[in-house]
Amino acid sequence: MGQKTSPIGFRTGITLGWQSTWFAPKADYGNFLVEDQRIRQYVDGRFNRNVPKGAVAKIEVIRTRNEVKVTLHSARPGIVIGPRGGEVDRLREELEEITGRKVAVNVIEIKQPDLNAALVAEAIAEQLSKRASFRRTMKQYCESAMNAGAKGVKIICAGRLAGSEMARRETQKLGSIPLHTLDANVDYAVATSRTTYGTIGVKAWIYKGKFGEEVEQVPRRRPRPPKRIGPAQRRGRPKAAPVQKSKSAAQTNVAAPPAEGGAEEKKSTEGSGAVADSG
Repeated sequence: MGQKTSPIGFRTGITLGWQSTWFAPKADYGNFLVEDQRIRQYVDGRFNRNVPKGAVAKIEVIRTRNEVKVTLHSARPGIVIGPRGGEVDRLREELEEITGRKVAVNVIEIKQPDLNAALVAEAIAEQLSKRASFRRTMKQYCESAMNAGAKGVKIICAGRLAGSEMARRETQKLGSIPLHTLDANVDYAVATSRTTYGTIGVKAWIYKGKFGEEVEQVPRRRPRPPKRIGPAQRRGRPKAAPVQKSKSAAQTNVAAPPAEGGAEEKKSTEGSGAVADSG
């Protein structure tokens, strides 16, 4: 029997920090815990479930004596901030109504969304809800994460894949995922794809290397536009290159007209050769 645990909870407090940082007396601990969950559910429903999506992957809550600081890690900070900061101001007012305290909102950009497990899992879940091929989608996001500099990726999809009657589990893996190494920086996330025939669970593991090591950013190569194919090449016949001749070459290649007595001289020489052979 496998002893499985979440890679995030396994490393929290050792190599990873807490997503909620505050101290509270015993009487207020439960209220603060429920309040944090309400903040996360509200932000997730507003920026990750409605269009345009802000791609918020992580929400950190820090409480002081009189203030609640909420930090949003987003791959699309422009959508979260809004024009002239209008969305952030509106969000701050709504969070103040939920908590009843003064709230400060900060937005941090995620520079490499392909290396964030939460964004990868949500993107795969969104593709599956649009009836995309699960094998092609899983392979595509695995390769994009490896191209971004990851050292290992593992994606698991479970449920009624492709609308089949029997639920099953499919796994796609590239590189290595050291789950038992506390020094390994492994990002993990779970997402749910809601389809017409049921829900499909998506799990994503991304190994970025050991803590303290920076991920080498691989420059993205733009794909070349496809070459235009002519009708001759479509039939399988290579198109011949045009031959350019100079005037001098064209003049020298023109054959001179044969002389009037040329044919008679040739016949006479052939006849003499035949006579000599017979003799």
